[in-house]
Amino acid sequence: MTLSTPLLAAAPLLAGLIGPALLGGAPGRQQADQPAPRAVRTEIVEHVAARTADEQRRVLDYWTPERMAKALPISLLDIVTDGAGLLSDLTGRTGVRAAPDLSGGRVSPHASREALNLGPSGPRRHQAAARPQTNTAGSRWMTGGAVARTTGRVFLTVSGADFVCSASTVRSANRDVVITAGHCVKDGAGEWAANWTFVPGYGTGGLRPYGQYAARRMFVAGPWSRSGDDNYDVGMVALATSGGRHVADVVGTQEIAFNTARGGQAFGFGYPADPPYDGSHLVYCAGRMKADPYGESRDQGLACDMTAGSSGGPWMTTFDPASGRGTITSLSSFKYSDDHRTMYGPYFGDTVKTLFDTVEHA
Repeated sequence: MTLSTPLLAAAPLLAGLIGPALLGGAPGRQQADQPAPRAVRTEIVEHVAARTADEQRRVLDYWTPERMAKALPISLLDIVTDGAGLLSDLTGRTGVRAAPDLSGGRVSPHASREALNLGPSGPRRHQAAARPQTNTAGSRWMTGGAVARTTGRVFLTVSGADFVCSASTVRSANRDVVITAGHCVKDGAGEWAANWTFVPGYGTGGLRPYGQYAARRMFVAGPWSRSGDDNYDVGMVALATSGGRHVADVVGTQEIAFNTARGGQAFGFGYPADPPYDGSHLVYCAGRMKADPYGESRDQGLACDMTAGSSGGPWMTTFDPASGRGTITSLSSFKYSDDHRTMYGPYFGDTVKTLFDTVEHA
């Protein structure tokens, strides 16, 4: 059996990849060579979050600057809760879900069960170049542009604990859609996240230059909801308006595409919160994507040092560093415990397209 840890914001103990986020999970061994029945591929599961104006206000009021500051990357979700959920089956399961903001890190058959610390080795600091690099495992994004507005931090609560993840706005019919990791929305077969809030362009000291948006409705694919299948670790959320304005009208959006050619150049973005990062800056990785060398998923890998808290951050192809615009074709999901330098993201196929077609009309 293999173990995997999502990129939630988890303590350095297990998956300190992405930051306090939801329990994202790694499922048991994936049968990537056998396509799922069509009924399974197109099944979409929905959760109504904050429907009324009063409920949305309650969510926004919940996230005080103090609570946001304390929603740090944590270790396994079952360490801060009662042990239930995706992380409770650490022994004998193919995958381990990390806390909200899942920085999924799974243990491959070639890795020791003890090698679960997904955090980077050493307090390295990444200095951004004068212009964006097309090949970097982790640098602070200093160029601005659309991506600095469309990417943001997600704050959520699971089993009474507060976590963080990353997400991006997407061009949609309702102008309300953001995309993130499935484990940043729902704990696999477990519970949905509560108090779900998106803060685009999050800045140092809890700066919220474009406001914050509560979730109205949340969606994941059936395989993620049933078993935390890493191949479907994608969550999409329809946000409520803020001050009567849709998020797309305030910060803009990125394009999204499905069934694209595998491989190629990609830029990945997120707000890693485990050391040497602190969640206050937008960070990016850039390079060529490659197939999962262990064959445990249909995901693609990208050389990336980002830690917990970056879960759900967008991966863009045909990205223009000058304008900060591109096309989202994947997102940060998990890392293998014996390879801290590679982040993996799900392939956006027919199921993710169906997911998007559903949420953009929600």
